[in-house]
Amino acid sequence: RPAMVRIVTVKTKPYGDQKPGTSGLRKRVTVFQSNAHYTENFIQSILATVPPAERQEATLVVGGDGRFYMRDAIQLIVRIAAANGIGRLVIGQHGILSTPAVSCIIRKIKAIGGIILTASHNPGGPNGDFGIKFNIANGGPAPEGITDKIFQISKTIEEYAICPDLQVDLSTIGKQQFDLENKFKPFTVEIVDSVEAYANMLRNIFDFSALKELLSGKNHLKIRIDAMHGVVGPYVKKILCEELGAPANSAVNCTPLEDFGGHHPDPNLTYAADLVQTMKTGEYDFGAAFDGDGDRNMILGKHGFFVNPSDSVAVIAANIFSIPYFQQTGVRGFARSMPTSGALDRVAHATKIALYETPTGWKFFGNLMDANKLSLCGEESFGTGKSAFLISPTLVPPLPHLCFVVTGCRYDYEEVDADAANKMMKDLETVMFDRSFVGKQLSSGDKVYTVEKADNFEYNDPVDGSVSRNQGLRLIFSDGSRVIFRLSGTGSAGATVRLYIDSYEKDAQKIHEDPQVMLAPLISIALKLSQLHERTGRAGPTVIT
Repeated sequence: RPAMVRIVTVKTKPYGDQKPGTSGLRKRVTVFQSNAHYTENFIQSILATVPPAERQEATLVVGGDGRFYMRDAIQLIVRIAAANGIGRLVIGQHGILSTPAVSCIIRKIKAIGGIILTASHNPGGPNGDFGIKFNIANGGPAPEGITDKIFQISKTIEEYAICPDLQVDLSTIGKQQFDLENKFKPFTVEIVDSVEAYANMLRNIFDFSALKELLSGKNHLKIRIDAMHGVVGPYVKKILCEELGAPANSAVNCTPLEDFGGHHPDPNLTYAADLVQTMKTGEYDFGAAFDGDGDRNMILGKHGFFVNPSDSVAVIAANIFSIPYFQQTGVRGFARSMPTSGALDRVAHATKIALYETPTGWKFFGNLMDANKLSLCGEESFGTGKSAFLISPTLVPPLPHLCFVVTGCRYDYEEVDADAANKMMKDLETVMFDRSFVGKQLSSGDKVYTVEKADNFEYNDPVDGSVSRNQGLRLIFSDGSRVIFRLSGTGSAGATVRLYIDSYEKDAQKIHEDPQVMLAPLISIALKLSQLHERTGRAGPTVIT
């Protein structure tokens, strides 16, 4: 056994901008790299929330999406966790763990939480984004009570403890132990297979023999999966190709790269255009793309038929009892984030299953799951979840005749001037909250919509009683159509304005029509009412979904 590892206390100065959101702390890579002790301060602030008496017996899970600076950050986490008396770290091989896999392992081994190194669907590389996110013992993102605590500590931090000489081999599966000075027990680092625990969970949810027949049997489905050089590549290769028998060429861009191959790892029609074009040839029956950390996906049908994420969760809900796990457990409830379209509501109504409408952010779903009120949830930002684990919709058998009843789209205006965006939202709220606004008729072309409700969405959590205000401006019309305006906090610079439009269409003949055409009157009304283009100086959105 090597010599004792020394523990050093380093003096530091606080930063005022380390406020983690639902998605953790996200900044440009340069912010983490060029500001002295920036990363160390934040890691120390996370660990300071763990009571000292509990640290020796505590296990933390650590992993990330393979983006630039991840390996450096993991070594820092190891050194600071050791110095702070954390007993054990479980880390994915090469540092690789998808966000859903971290959640899965936390729950499986009863860890106190996990640290995820990702900026999700944001670009990577030396000029890209980086992020550090803390998940708690239930596998979900840290709630506001904890993220606020982390922020408060980060604003007053004066020093951090570190073992500067500690170096961990991330490539070899197995345990590594280190004797630290002044510590009675050795510090343990366990490197685990990145995929196995998550694959095992999926085996307990789905019928793998039926899926194997579907993907490699005589009349097998031809699939095309684009991992976008993110974390999902190894999972796709091991589960879909090796275990379920899909041909090796079914999966592309499966090697995680620090800069995602120079692309934006965001699975939508704009950034996954290669997959869209390939699907349009008609050669494949089913397509999917995944984001950097593996908790967002885009589903495409034959000839490039785009399955809107809002519809994706509704389709799973409508067929939920064909999944073995739910045949055994039953279904407790469905949930969707407020901007997600009402397709799921219609399934819930037809099946008489409870439905919850929450603010954006997985922590709200986590609360409902922990209280046994929820079995399936989803967000329009391409994420689907099941009982506290995100499930991979690649493994939900696509049904050949799906009928989508809700048309929806989302316009994203990325990195707009934050002051201009806030002023636009404030002025829009003033217009919407005028007493005469409800009942007003808004028209575009020959379409006329009557305002039934106008509010700023507020959520009273039925589990912990917390109230989340100012979650997005909602305009609901008498026919059920909705227009929603939100400022998103998942970017690392400026503000992202998101405009959501959804409308119910009864006519089955119109299912294949372009949503942009179908929703044009509502889009026109939304842009005119908000003056979004004039206020932000943009001629159009960065991304249309």
